[in-house]
Amino acid sequence: MAFTAQDVKALREKTGVGMMECKKALTETDGDMEKAVELLRERGLAAAAKKSGRIAAEGIVTAYTNEAGNVGVVIEVNSETDFVAKNEEFKKFVAVVAKVVADNNPADVDALLEMKPEGSSDTVADMVREKILVIGENIKIRRFARYEGKVVTYVHGDGRIGVMVNMDASDEVAKTDAYKSAAKDVAMQVAAAFPLYLKEEDIPADVLEKEKFILKEQVINEGKPENIAEKIVMGKLKKYMQDVCLMDQVYIKDSSLSVTKFLEAASKEAGGDIGVKAFVRFERGEGLEKREDNFADEVAGMIK
Repeated sequence: MAFTAQDVKALREKTGVGMMECKKALTETDGDMEKAVELLRERGLAAAAKKSGRIAAEGIVTAYTNEAGNVGVVIEVNSETDFVAKNEEFKKFVAVVAKVVADNNPADVDALLEMKPEGSSDTVADMVREKILVIGENIKIRRFARYEGKVVTYVHGDGRIGVMVNMDASDEVAKTDAYKSAAKDVAMQVAAAFPLYLKEEDIPADVLEKEKFILKEQVINEGKPENIAEKIVMGKLKKYMQDVCLMDQVYIKDSSLSVTKFLEAASKEAGGDIGVKAFVRFERGEGLEKREDNFADEVAGMIK
């Protein structure tokens, strides 16, 4: 499998490793990007990427919660330029689409496109086409998530990151200031600390095995003797699980606490249990390649 200079560049962006090492890794893995990342990690050159892929596409991530506070939505809509993403009309359009998701609970993006906003004769697909014609730029509804129950949402960086958390608490507890503050802090934790799973039991067995293999290769490549390698690997694996599981993460506002311990303290203050059922975190352009225009070509195109 051949690879190009762009592949070398992409691997460098994913791993932060130098060009020559990236080229060697791609050569040894016949251009397989995923295997090349693993190889660089085994050699201790690349840190674990929580989510691979260059974050580069433009657009906006936004969140919506209904008036009753029992339905929440987080949605990503992509555009070609950040200029469009900052446009107020574009933001209003995304807000309308988010409400359609909340009101109608579509199964996927295709189903969403066929739905009509309240009071409109146009489908969401019609609205997308209209925006493309007016703006002169491609617009795409990429993904969304919807939760029912006790939800809290948080948007960071003018639509760069959107988070939604499905909390677990009684109606009485949910009325307390302690709950409201804790729920907001959990959403901010998800935005800042980038967890992949809620708790250790949620990590798939094959993911753990793969991580264990990579860590073992790292330790052996560091020259550690076989008889102590296993202990070192188990220690590193525990640290990996702590980093990627929300409930085990170090609480960002108090490093002496885990998120679990923080919620235990908040539960005492609220007079009842506060937990987390699920969460979702979208980062704008995650895993998408940004369109790269050559400035000289652009100027030449304008002259023509």
